[in-house]
Amino acid sequence: MTSGEIVIPAGVGGAPINSASNLQQLAAQQVAADGELARARAQLALARVAYDRASTLVDEEAGSIRARDEATAALGAAKAAADAAAAQRRLLGPAVASLGTQRHVWVRVPVFGSDLAGLQQGQSALVSPLGQEGAKRSARPVDAPPSANAVAGTVDLYFALDNRDRAYRVGQRVSVALPLAGGRSEGLSVPTSAILSDIYGGEWVYAKTEADTYVRQRIEVAATEGGRAILSRGLRPGTLVVTAGAAELFGTEFGVAH
Repeated sequence: MTSGEIVIPAGVGGAPINSASNLQQLAAQQVAADGELARARAQLALARVAYDRASTLVDEEAGSIRARDEATAALGAAKAAADAAAAQRRLLGPAVASLGTQRHVWVRVPVFGSDLAGLQQGQSALVSPLGQEGAKRSARPVDAPPSANAVAGTVDLYFALDNRDRAYRVGQRVSVALPLAGGRSEGLSVPTSAILSDIYGGEWVYAKTEADTYVRQRIEVAATEGGRAILSRGLRPGTLVVTAGAAELFGTEFGVAH
């Protein structure tokens, strides 16, 4: 489990739009790019008209081949300029005014470089609002321009998320469950309320061995989901564990008041 940020995908090769983006500057760049694209397309239309006229005159033996060749070259140059203007506009992403109405958003997830080897690359992640128990949504991995934070030692992973109901907005923090390589998704489980952690990070539960008798047993948690923990070792099927009052038993065992 980790956290992520909702960002808006830009065009191919463009940087995603996030809460740190200067939207006023971006809007000005988009307006300028829109104007350049309109100008390039107008020039392309004129160049196409000139080429058609030159070709018609040649067909009717009323024009020169040289004029047609020059019109052909001008048409090619105008098309290249229009394509470049369109590509530059796509790099700037969707219009600032439409950022809150995107049908699909991306989730940027910073991951420590040392943890990458432990993740299942290319697998979907589960996303939910941070601090809420809402339904989790599956988000598929996407290729994005490489980004990282050298100071924090993290690299960014990106996942595409369906947002047709507009439940998420740019800059929103979310909870993300990333699939671990070799991680377990099923097996013996206990309620998370039964688990205690010691000062060294060890995980324990109190198992009932007989009437009014409880024994603390070491466990190892493989994963947690929906208020339950999947265990990789520590208990046998059918073992009764304390789910309410485990902290009180812990305090009684070590003489700590609760």
